[in-house]
Amino acid sequence: MILAAGRGKRMRPLTDTTPKPLLRVGPRRLIEHHLAALAEAGIEQVVINLAWLGEQIPRVLGDGQAFGLSIRYVDEGGHALETAGGIRNALPLLGPQPFRVINGDVWTDYPLARLPAVPRGDAHLVMVDNPPHNPGGDFRLSGGDGRLSPDAGTPLTYSGIGVFRPAFFADVPAGPQPLGPFLRAAIAAGRVTGEHYAGDWADIGTPERLAALDRRLRG
Repeated sequence: MILAAGRGKRMRPLTDTTPKPLLRVGPRRLIEHHLAALAEAGIEQVVINLAWLGEQIPRVLGDGQAFGLSIRYVDEGGHALETAGGIRNALPLLGPQPFRVINGDVWTDYPLARLPAVPRGDAHLVMVDNPPHNPGGDFRLSGGDGRLSPDAGTPLTYSGIGVFRPAFFADVPAGPQPLGPFLRAAIAAGRVTGEHYAGDWADIGTPERLAALDRRLRG
């Protein structure tokens, strides 16, 4: 699943007329980088959620055949359901097996084929070095068994890439729900593992970060 429903307020005015996943960075639109990486990893079926200016995304991407994929869309209407709410809403399309989730507003060269098909716990997250805008990190990664911890280990930032069992979202109520509180509860219960990726990753959260990455990729 690619999360593509957000408003992208910090990216205004670029996102006043274009949904953030369709902004260009380097030779492709941001979401097209993900689709190419998913196809390269052998993924065949992709679910994309839509909200803000969402009608533009299927108009550009179609059914996914151009990328060697089959894309299905979940329209959340005028108001995005946030990350946990959006994934819960898409569960009927995602099926009973564990599935990969990628934020539509990040860019990375992480090899998606490296993700475990089945997490040891309820979720497995790719963690990255803390960027300047998140110096304290999100969660801590234990050097021993690879579990994420609220208070022990190295503080790292969640990359927006992970593998989840559908059961992770069993207690998520309907409606808009952020992912953070549910991740923190599952981490405190020892049900989430992680890995540290030291390669290239960027959170496209501002026009300045988008422009910097665009210059780098084009250069």
